[in-house]
Amino acid sequence: MSEMARLDLQRRSRIGMVEAIWGEHKSAEQIAGILLRLHAADELALATRVDAAKAETVRQHLQGEACVEQLQFHPDARCLSLGAPAALRPELGEVVVLSGGTSDLPVASEAQLALHWHGICCEQLLDVGVAGLHRLLGQLERLQQARVLIACAGMEGALPTVLAGLMPQPVIGVPVSVGYGVSAGGQAALHGMLASCAPGMSVVNIDNGYGAAMAALRILNSGAAASAGPMP
Repeated sequence: MSEMARLDLQRRSRIGMVEAIWGEHKSAEQIAGILLRLHAADELALATRVDAAKAETVRQHLQGEACVEQLQFHPDARCLSLGAPAALRPELGEVVVLSGGTSDLPVASEAQLALHWHGICCEQLLDVGVAGLHRLLGQLERLQQARVLIACAGMEGALPTVLAGLMPQPVIGVPVSVGYGVSAGGQAALHGMLASCAPGMSVVNIDNGYGAAMAALRILNSGAAASAGPMP
């Protein structure tokens, strides 16, 4: 089945990021086959939106393959990887992923893992939501060291706006599908972030931790390219 997938094996050399596998709507057999093909091509192999049961079934499909010992399930991030991540590139700078609460952990962890997989130094900062604003204010000195900030928040999604009003770095908001009633599966957070009065704040789709990570990666890579100057 994986032969049906037309893999973009040049994506990392072309635009600086690997093609991730969307695992939620693929079978375990399809995920296993695509992971193998990426690994055989000496490319980073990462599947997102994979639960524990599907991860175990993927492992069963890979039994007998020499690389099966390199298969790793990341439960917090709901991701599955095969092989090793890219070598760390500390010269690009650090990203900090913030979340309003521990309910946002799966999305924040997906973003952190995706950046780590591409060699980016990344730290999580949990439970700094606006309901207890002092928790965020106590971290501002630490946040000044980061090049890019990713803020994951459900409910009304105010965290990225507050953060973008306090810090000068690029802020990427990730609405999370957490909250009661009118939160509407992350719609309230998404609309709140899109209507933010903080100039220059970016917003990705609901629960899209991977997309936020790749936006941060583009920012870091662009900064490195600018520092290198024009091609001779």
